[in-house]
Amino acid sequence: MVSTAPLNALSKSRFGDLCKGLFNEHPEAVAAIACAVLVGLGWQTLALDWVGGALLFLTAAYVIGGFESAREGLTTLVQEKELDVDLLMIIAALGAASLGLWQREYNLIVDGAVLILIFAISGALEGYAMGRTERNIQGLMSLTADTATVIRQGQEQVMPVSALQVGDQVLVKPGELVPTDGVVTEGFSTVNQASITGESIPVEKTVGDEVLAGTLNGYGALRLTLHQPPESSLIQRVIRLVQQAQFEAPPSQKFMERFERRYAQVIVTLGVLLATLPPLLLGWGWEETIYRALVFLVVASPCALMASIMPTLLSGIANGARQGILFKNGAQLEQMGQVRAIAFDKTGTLTTGQLDVVNVLADDPDELLTVAAALESLSEHPIGAAIVQAAQRRALTWQAAANGQAQVGQGITGEVAEQSAVVGKAAFVSGQVQARGQAVSPHLAKQSQQWEAEGKTVVWVAHGGTMLGLIAVADRARPEAARAIARLKHLGIEQVVMLTGDNARTAHGMAQQLGIDQVHADLMPEDKVTILRQLQQQYGSVAMVGDGINDAPALALATVGIAMGAAGSDVALETADIVLMADRLEKLEQAISLGRRARAVVRQNIAFALGLIGILIIGTLSGHITLPMGVLGHEGSTVIVTLSGLRLLRN
Repeated sequence: MVSTAPLNALSKSRFGDLCKGLFNEHPEAVAAIACAVLVGLGWQTLALDWVGGALLFLTAAYVIGGFESAREGLTTLVQEKELDVDLLMIIAALGAASLGLWQREYNLIVDGAVLILIFAISGALEGYAMGRTERNIQGLMSLTADTATVIRQGQEQVMPVSALQVGDQVLVKPGELVPTDGVVTEGFSTVNQASITGESIPVEKTVGDEVLAGTLNGYGALRLTLHQPPESSLIQRVIRLVQQAQFEAPPSQKFMERFERRYAQVIVTLGVLLATLPPLLLGWGWEETIYRALVFLVVASPCALMASIMPTLLSGIANGARQGILFKNGAQLEQMGQVRAIAFDKTGTLTTGQLDVVNVLADDPDELLTVAAALESLSEHPIGAAIVQAAQRRALTWQAAANGQAQVGQGITGEVAEQSAVVGKAAFVSGQVQARGQAVSPHLAKQSQQWEAEGKTVVWVAHGGTMLGLIAVADRARPEAARAIARLKHLGIEQVVMLTGDNARTAHGMAQQLGIDQVHADLMPEDKVTILRQLQQQYGSVAMVGDGINDAPALALATVGIAMGAAGSDVALETADIVLMADRLEKLEQAISLGRRARAVVRQNIAFALGLIGILIIGTLSGHITLPMGVLGHEGSTVIVTLSGLRLLRN
């Protein structure tokens, strides 16, 4: 017989590690779960008339579930000299427990424990939301290089980026991440800046150009001179911006905190007055007075108010998840219903983020693409890859050009079918054609200028000394983008804005195609934050939709940050409050509608809860509400608003 002791020990070890990790990462969630279990056990044992066991379980639930709220409430009282809802919850729960012990109404102790449980769950959700900040920063840091190759006294040395100094010479080899911002002093290459600026096409870099940390070097080696310390690089500024924006509480949150504290102050003050003044002024008996005061604390406790919000928001989150809309924060679901303006990143958000051949002008398009593909198949440039893919989609065949030679920043020359061929920029290709005595059609030049005005990149192709035609390459708009923007405007969104690192010509061409109201181009990440602040000053509640690291600060600052789930970078997904899981822009309309429904239901629930609390308080003060009636009204209102919130589960 084989012993299972080692396996059991291993399982116990893994279970212990899992529990330890869960407690370390989510202590609030562990406390809420433990409180829920203890409340359930206390209620069951009380139903079995085992009072001693029930009191033991419920006491443990009070301690475990209410410890954090009691600590925060007392800290606020001592340090800020203010009462808040946390302390009110503890007072109401302890009042219910004391009254339950005094009157031997043990169900009141259960009521107090349920009240504590509700706040424990709320604290767990808040702790999870706050924990996102550290994950966001870790995701940003993963995009930076830890080491750099420094050239000193003609020798290459690998050293930590943090040890670099202004004036150091850094070598960036093909395919490497640029370790820090610097100016090119030697070499030529294309650098993919999509992670920083959002530009869809790699940018050519040569002597005198600046390259940014976190960007990806292309096929050529670059020697950089550091002109600023590594901690001043753009990627580091992005990290600081995300940290700052994450901790900027929206006005609605500040208002709710102020309201909760004022509510707690009023209720506690009234409770104390109700427990002390009637015997002194009206001659009431102390027993009756304390009884009414405790009933008052029970009926005035904010269980129904709190249940007015969280079940509604959680139901909306579940509804959104079924539709491919991931809300990370319940408060953001409600704020989505307040959005008046939406800012979009361009590349990867409004567009597919992939270059494609969008126009061909030639007498024989197949011949044009065949010659271009024969040359571009020798290149690793994204434009060349788009041309090759276009030729493949037409099922064309070709052989790679002979004697291919890339002309830095201009194009490629070679021999196709034993005749000279060239593909590249207008001046480069037309110059070679004219050198052979051939004229270039003015029609081609005019069409090229028109396409460039639309934001497209134009490639000229010649073969055998004759100009074959033009190929226009661009990042295509998402098929659903124009309709999604039109639907947003129909829904009442006042302003749709494009924030992009692409050049102004490309941005305006895309904006005109999609129906964008405002365009801000040639932006760095910090520029997007500045413009977003201006939009918030003008419109109040502003959403930002993006997919890249360059969008992270704006996503964090926006009232609601929305990331593209499939195309989005890890940092964008972590920073955003909402993720469109299938990159479907039309889901924005559903998210806004769901947010508006959530706001409406929350307002209805709050109005009902406050109204019923007011009625119960009046009845308590007039002596018409007994403790069982107060508990029934209190718990009944909580159930009603909870069921009301579940309406958001329906599509």
